[in-house]
Amino acid sequence: MTLDERKKLILKAVVDDYIATAEPVGSKSLVSRHQLPVSPATIRNEMAELEELGFLEQPHTSAGRVPSDKGYRTYVDELMEVEALPEEEARTIRDVLHENMAEVTGLIRKASTLLSDQTQYTSLALSPKYVKNHLKQIKMLMIEPGRALVVVVLSAGLVKDRMVRIPEILDNAQLMQIAAAIEEGLQGMTLDDITLVAVSSAGKHAPLPESLLNQVLYEAYISIKQADNLEIYMAGSNKLLAYPEFSDIARAKATLDVLAKEGMVAGYLNEETDNRENPAYMIRIGQEIALEGLENCSFITTTYKIGDTVAGRIGVIGPRRMSYAKVISNINFVRMNLNDQIRRLGVGIDRMEDT
Repeated sequence: MTLDERKKLILKAVVDDYIATAEPVGSKSLVSRHQLPVSPATIRNEMAELEELGFLEQPHTSAGRVPSDKGYRTYVDELMEVEALPEEEARTIRDVLHENMAEVTGLIRKASTLLSDQTQYTSLALSPKYVKNHLKQIKMLMIEPGRALVVVVLSAGLVKDRMVRIPEILDNAQLMQIAAAIEEGLQGMTLDDITLVAVSSAGKHAPLPESLLNQVLYEAYISIKQADNLEIYMAGSNKLLAYPEFSDIARAKATLDVLAKEGMVAGYLNEETDNRENPAYMIRIGQEIALEGLENCSFITTTYKIGDTVAGRIGVIGPRRMSYAKVISNINFVRMNLNDQIRRLGVGIDRMEDT
């Protein structure tokens, strides 16, 4: 149903006030705050109609009203006013994202943390997707007898490390020798083409007993194959607890339990990233979020690119009563600067998965 101009004006005022105060909105407060050219009685009747139409809800303990999912959806689609980011906030984003950064993963993590700091909500970012990714380097460093750090560097600029167990009799020089042999033997191979047989063949001439060598080669293989797994980078999950919507312990726990299931959240973000429409930003409100336990939240995300191809998604999750316009201003500006900085790193489209 299309709302008339007066109902739109009242709905926008209710949403704006509820976002600002977290208190149910009454007709008298609307008239006084917004100098509306109608009486409180008229406003009250219009609000009652908006409730009947499903745009507003009335909490049992209050005479005021709050927006429903439908009301928020109409607000963000038709009524919200998104302004340019204040220069001070824009400068902060530019300065942070344009600091020296050698690889994509660190840059995306930094962008996620920055979004959380700027908006005071929880931020999420999905690692980029690649298929034509080559092994660039592999290093194996002794941490202590029996434990080593495997560092894998991929052609797309991703750097991943993994702690592994190794035979205690091995020393650092032997580990470095094995890593060098693997690196040389796997040059030119994509990660999809690298098998355990290929890794074993590359390192088979290292001067070690076969049983010890095979254990190290297996750990190297697992580290390589896991290097381009989808990951989710989350920042500020505790920030949700500052909002009255999450003062209820059961509700807060349900929300945080979902966010703790990183694989599930990453899968959801990945599905959204595969949406070929890929608008500048995407908003999911309450029941629109296809993750049980987040029905009291809203999710605003955008995509970032490598070359001209969508690589991943970054966004903000907060209460349904979030400051949508502020978040969108921040997300749009972060997206623009993140894409610019990825281009500066020189990561090419030939390393990307076709989406």
